Amino acid sequence: MSANPKLKDELTDQLCKAVLLLKDTEECYQFFEDICTISEIKALAQRLEVARMLRDGHTYDDIVDRTGASTATISRVKRCLNYGADGYKSILERLDEQKKK
Repeated sequence: MSANPKLKDELTDQLCKAVLLLKDTEECYQFFEDICTISEIKALAQRLEVARMLRDGHTYDDIVDRTGASTATISRVKRCLNYGADGYKSILERLDEQKKK
């Protein structure tokens, strides 16, 4: 599935290209610290963990306990997993592959 056309524009393309140029985890931390608030970074990280836990079959209660995410956030992530652009699915598969190495 391709990206939502409502997202695509020159500025968002530039952001995506910038992320792809990051060389390692430290550069990633530096970039995101400058471009996002700490709360925004934590929220993104939380959503990724919620997606992983949903994919792995955890209950909402487990996810709330582990991540502190609201049930609204969990529902939103679940909707993306089921009906979204497969971004979570792709990156979670790649993270799993990386762990195996």
